[in-house]
Amino acid sequence: MKILKTTKELIDYRKNLTCNIGLVPTMGALHQGHISLIKESVQKNDNTIVSIFVNPTQFLAGEDFSSYPNRYEADLKICSLAGVDALFMPCTDEMYFENEPTLLAPMKQSYILEGYQRPKHFDGVLRIVLKLLNLSKPTNAYFGKKDTQQLFLIQNMVKTLFIDTTIVPCEIIRDEKGLALSSRNAYLNENEKLQALNISKSLKIASKELMRGELHVNNIKEKMREVLKELDVEYIEITNRKFEKIDIINLKNSIILVATKVGKTRLIDNMWI
Repeated sequence: MKILKTTKELIDYRKNLTCNIGLVPTMGALHQGHISLIKESVQKNDNTIVSIFVNPTQFLAGEDFSSYPNRYEADLKICSLAGVDALFMPCTDEMYFENEPTLLAPMKQSYILEGYQRPKHFDGVLRIVLKLLNLSKPTNAYFGKKDTQQLFLIQNMVKTLFIDTTIVPCEIIRDEKGLALSSRNAYLNENEKLQALNISKSLKIASKELMRGELHVNNIKEKMREVLKELDVEYIEITNRKFEKIDIINLKNSIILVATKVGKTRLIDNMWI
């Protein structure tokens, strides 16, 4: 596995490749969710590049940029064992410049849900993803469905900017108790981990209501609130897959989304219908 620390090293590495390339962009602190993306890329492509870069432009003031989990040695070993061909680990000065154009995410879909409390968050996400796609020019790039609004905005960017990469959505990976895996789970103490299980429980309740034939959004959200009543809920929303609000659930085109704080840790989860 090659370790690439500069954009020039990545560009030179990419020039020598004529095969299918998979890209898995991450911020490190790799877990089984990331590993599932890497395995999918290794299986479906001739060459897999993983990037590890904690992107400053997607963090707001007061968020956990400076304390974001860092597990350099463990991440290195995980990538090597998973069959990654190249690991791109740049510093901030490699990725950003003093005078550079910025990219604005579409207002309609980026200032709701995740973007409502975190304005400009998705501007930073799209900015770094565009840079990584331009540098690595992958055939396929892999993103998890847990960050489903981010996934939608990246797919939209690739489509509307005519980028020749297929964005591959990958399923949410959960632990044995149902908690969606996240690098931020490392912040949770044992009691908070138990509390966090109510997030996936609320989605299971929603699923049971759907199986009973309940399609009214407000009724399902009320059932979910009962499960989440002891948590600091930021939002419970049910939308179509363009993130437009709905009153009645379409069983082929809807998403249930949850964001809460458990202790000081902000967690998100969702269920595609």
